[in-house]
Amino acid sequence: MPTRKSETMSQDDPKSRPMLELREKLQPEVSELIKQQRLNCLCEGTCFRKISARRRQDKFLYCRLSPNHKVLHYGDTEEFSQRQLSHDSLQEKMTVADIKAVVTGKDCPHMKEKGALKQNKELLELAFSILHNSDEYLNFIAPDKRAFCIWTDGLNALLGKEMTSELTKTDMDTLVTMEIKLRLLDLENIQIPEVPPPIPKEPSTYNFVYDFTQQQT
Repeated sequence: MPTRKSETMSQDDPKSRPMLELREKLQPEVSELIKQQRLNCLCEGTCFRKISARRRQDKFLYCRLSPNHKVLHYGDTEEFSQRQLSHDSLQEKMTVADIKAVVTGKDCPHMKEKGALKQNKELLELAFSILHNSDEYLNFIAPDKRAFCIWTDGLNALLGKEMTSELTKTDMDTLVTMEIKLRLLDLENIQIPEVPPPIPKEPSTYNFVYDFTQQQT
């Protein structure tokens, strides 16, 4: 006879059938939550580094998404800014509808230029570029790995593509696991069956309506 402890361990087993089905059911909801978080971060804006082919960094690039998620506003700034710059202070803009693709790492034009720091592993891991309709690229170097993941995820989400960054995979696993644990709190000391119960047979009649016209004697 299985003990209560073994029953609890069985229902908490991440590889058990009920847990796998619950995890799969929660993933779309959690993915949408992560997507909204990424887009909110893009709307807040980020200051990026600019590295020229001469290995000089004389300016920074600030970029932020409009609240309606239709336009990217960007422009050069002399200093690295951690404060949010207004849309009006950014000189350039690009409509999301004009974005053709987002490329990363060694596929970025500013990582291929002669004399660029393309051998620098740090820059390769932080570099991404946006190809827009005029067949030109807008190049970025994220301030850190987290910003790189947030922006590449957010841009891919705007293009209707899957978010594939390491941060998304970590967030997905953390949030789904947390949600499962919260739901299991309501099932404490209740054994979850490994297989669903059998479907009962159909009743002999479906006449379940009570006739109020009949008077009781």
